[in-house]
Amino acid sequence: MQKLLFALSLGFLGVILAHSPAYSQPASCAERTRVLERLQSKYGETRRSVGLAANNGVVEVFASDQSGSWTIVITLPNGMTCLVAAGESYETVNAPARDGEKA
Repeated sequence: MQKLLFALSLGFLGVILAHSPAYSQPASCAERTRVLERLQSKYGETRRSVGLAANNGVVEVFASDQSGSWTIVITLPNGMTCLVAAGESYETVNAPARDGEKA
């Protein structure tokens, strides 16, 4: 179930990236170390999942257990890290695997 949710999330992310003006705006991108430091220091977020996008970008989800805030970023092959989405009420789902799915 978690793999299915992660796959669906990456699919939605692809749609967002294809149509999002934030993806092309330099203001939402910075060096990876700056972005990660900001997510940790200001929001207390740590990396929760990672995947490879079709454009060879690394997609990551960061979240905070204390505040429930979450952020999705993509690090492009050129090294820039861009904010894709952010929100509140993050929670980890530990659903049991269905028949035929690996846990």
